[in-house]
Amino acid sequence: MRLKYHRGTIIVEGVRRAPFCKWDPRINALRALAFRYRELKESFPTAVDEVMDPLPVPPLKSDVELKPFQREALDSWMSERRGIIVLPTGAGKTYIALKAMEELNVSTLVVVPTLPLLEQWREKIRRHLGFDPGTVGGGRSELRGITVITYDSAYLKADTLGNKFELVVFDEVHHLAAEGYIEIAQYLASPYRMGLTATLEREDGRHTLLFPLVGGVVYQLSPRELSGEHLSEFETIRVRVELTPEERAKYEELIKKYNESLRKANMKITSLEDFRRLIMRSGLNKDARRALIYWNQARKVAINSRSKLKVLEDLLESHRNDKVIIFTEYNEMAEEISKRFLIPLITHRTHKEERSKILEAFKIGSVTKIVTSKVLDEGVDVPDARVGIILGGTGSRREFVQRLGRILRKREGKRAVLYEIVSAGTSEVRISYRRRKGLNASL
Repeated sequence: MRLKYHRGTIIVEGVRRAPFCKWDPRINALRALAFRYRELKESFPTAVDEVMDPLPVPPLKSDVELKPFQREALDSWMSERRGIIVLPTGAGKTYIALKAMEELNVSTLVVVPTLPLLEQWREKIRRHLGFDPGTVGGGRSELRGITVITYDSAYLKADTLGNKFELVVFDEVHHLAAEGYIEIAQYLASPYRMGLTATLEREDGRHTLLFPLVGGVVYQLSPRELSGEHLSEFETIRVRVELTPEERAKYEELIKKYNESLRKANMKITSLEDFRRLIMRSGLNKDARRALIYWNQARKVAINSRSKLKVLEDLLESHRNDKVIIFTEYNEMAEEISKRFLIPLITHRTHKEERSKILEAFKIGSVTKIVTSKVLDEGVDVPDARVGIILGGTGSRREFVQRLGRILRKREGKRAVLYEIVSAGTSEVRISYRRRKGLNASL
């Protein structure tokens, strides 16, 4: 019996039946997706194993000293060498992975969602492991025993890289559950798998697809559990504002049209699942599509209320000497805040060089306020801030915990504060309650 690797699959020769396999008449042998390699190897321990062809790695020695909870997380993962670690932003998930690389000392592929994260991982691998890693993404393609790759590049190359790395680390592993990206995990034969995230849960529920591919949650702590000793103590404050009379009239009119369109579409929205069905039906049903348009327009009125700007002005004055990050849902609001209060703006349109300059100025304190729309939620190493102000967002627990994580880096002195400014009497209030559930648990 023989096991071989071929473009994202394992070929099993010499038997007619094997778990997870299907017969492929083209090659007269069994075939399974590559992620089943570990189980197949365990099922047939005497088989001739020709699957892995790992890239060489020199002896690794890191200068990483783990905190007790980080050591617990790594030990939990090492018991199976598979699984997902869920820790808040700022809790040092990267250091846990670096220590795993040192202790296993095997070829490693680190998969990241953004180019800034790719650069951050490269820098930390060089600094703490003394190894200059390979890079795939952003126009570069160089493989080494430790390689950092973007999800986009891994999606294109997983079938050819699938037997080159014994350990794979999926940073921000919730991205892996997306359609397309999930094939990365399927095509890799890597027997050792680590997922890292601050919040695993996805609004679409697809995070459950990760468990057979990466492993279950092996260690998890919430922001509350780490605040004080390991992360900054924090408080969250919800501030309600009233829509202006014009905004209220417009909001109520849009909600009325939304409800009328729902009735014509013969739909009722009583849960998040109902809303997902509305989105799905909107592609085929004109009334469902109108309902969704009216809902989004009403939501935009609530999120972008002029009343929020007065509260923001007061908060900026009271936190004049603190580093503050302002989070918005829409670019227009972020741009208006930037112009009105002369605050540097970071959106998806901000050039890499300009963003780096703004973050560096924020780090050294020559700039103490930043306004952004989503791009700083994750995947960017944001220098220490003490105050966060949310002017608009979704009901996603992940988004809320990621934004909170931007102000939780351990510091001496005052506790961190996260403000939510929500429009009273609108859907924003319910959304705020839903996303806050991520504070005590990420699942």
